[in-house]
Amino acid sequence: MFFQPMVWLTILSFVATLVFILWRPRGINEAIPATIGAIFVLISGSVSLSDLGMITETISGAAITIIATIVMAIVLESFGFFNWVAEKLAAKAKGSGIRLFWYVNLLCFLMTLFFNNDGSILITTPILVMLLNNMRLKNHQKIPYLLSGGLVATASSAPIGVSNIVNLIALKIVHMSLYLHTAMMFVPATLGLLFLVFLLFLRFKRVLPKTIPTKVTGLTQPAYHPLKPGLYSSEKERSKFMRNVLLFVFAVRISLFAASYIGIPVSVMAVIGSLVLLGWRWAYLKIPPIDMIKKTPWYILVFAFSMYVIIYGLNNIGLTDWLIGFMRPMVSGSLLHASVMMGALLSVLSNIFNNHPALMVGTLTLTHMGLDLLTLKVAYLANVIGSDMGSLLLPMGTLATLLWMNILRKGKVKFTWWEYVKVTIVVIPPATLFTLVVLYYWVSSLFGGALQ
Repeated sequence: MFFQPMVWLTILSFVATLVFILWRPRGINEAIPATIGAIFVLISGSVSLSDLGMITETISGAAITIIATIVMAIVLESFGFFNWVAEKLAAKAKGSGIRLFWYVNLLCFLMTLFFNNDGSILITTPILVMLLNNMRLKNHQKIPYLLSGGLVATASSAPIGVSNIVNLIALKIVHMSLYLHTAMMFVPATLGLLFLVFLLFLRFKRVLPKTIPTKVTGLTQPAYHPLKPGLYSSEKERSKFMRNVLLFVFAVRISLFAASYIGIPVSVMAVIGSLVLLGWRWAYLKIPPIDMIKKTPWYILVFAFSMYVIIYGLNNIGLTDWLIGFMRPMVSGSLLHASVMMGALLSVLSNIFNNHPALMVGTLTLTHMGLDLLTLKVAYLANVIGSDMGSLLLPMGTLATLLWMNILRKGKVKFTWWEYVKVTIVVIPPATLFTLVVLYYWVSSLFGGALQ
């Protein structure tokens, strides 16, 4: 079978797609090579037209949820919410560069939890660049805040599955609810993030400025920002409005888990939340929702669908059968082996192939291994940790990190791949291993009996 044209065309389509996604010549959108790759996989015959219906069902809920979340982030940006947060961030630091470090990482953690990892990178990184430039920090003094924030923003998609479209798709594949995923993952992943930030702090402690300006002004709004002078009668009114918006977003986020618990599709609650927020903006700023057609990154739908077509093609030509034989010894020894070995394997695969295809391949493989329910859940959650945190060893491990590097270049912050790896090589492996071990103890002690 390996020498059949269908097999070769599918494998070459996968490799070529990854190369162009990571290379992105002339800034090409990653959905374009993914779509071309998916077309060649369909031509090869490894994915049939009937398979497309199943693929659509698998990714549709995840894609709609992420799009709705991004729409909410765009609305908040039009309110000036994120610039307001940056100003508050500088004020809360009270002139301490070390305190600012912890607040920056807390901001990036919350941004990913409230929205998603790519949105967190795209929104917080430009604001942090503006903030640090306004503080007149030197290039090497900006790096601790920007790098730690970028790493935390990406890794923070692990605690709750709704913060990453790949995690949502994988949840669908293993038939796991968002509620159960969060119950089993939130504590281990959050502890792992705290350990990661602690390691980053030790690494950057000497570089962090001891004092910073206590007040930052002049942060520029986005070009399309609609707020007019005099909209708020006072800073107190502005802060009250922003807090009300934040409480609403928090309520929407909680509703996703409530919906998952009682069996309502998560995407339904996400869409309702985004529509209400759009209506709020329309009433408050007199901006109709029509602008969302242009501002919403619809290519995410195309990218997610196309990548899954390619991965499903690899599955159909026997990749998962080969992986089953390779991975079975890793998960058959004990739950601890399943957690650590699967997390380590997905970390390696993510850094070689990017975490999006790595997690989907790993998850599809697990579903064909005939594992008992508890081992399947632990192995799957370990996969998520490997693809969300372990993937950060190299910049090409995640699309979010590549976006982050591109934003730094545009912001004229000098930072090379080698400088990135010199930091991640000493913080990512221990943080990932720590998280995987905590995952084992947490799940086996609290959920072992229920999932046997």
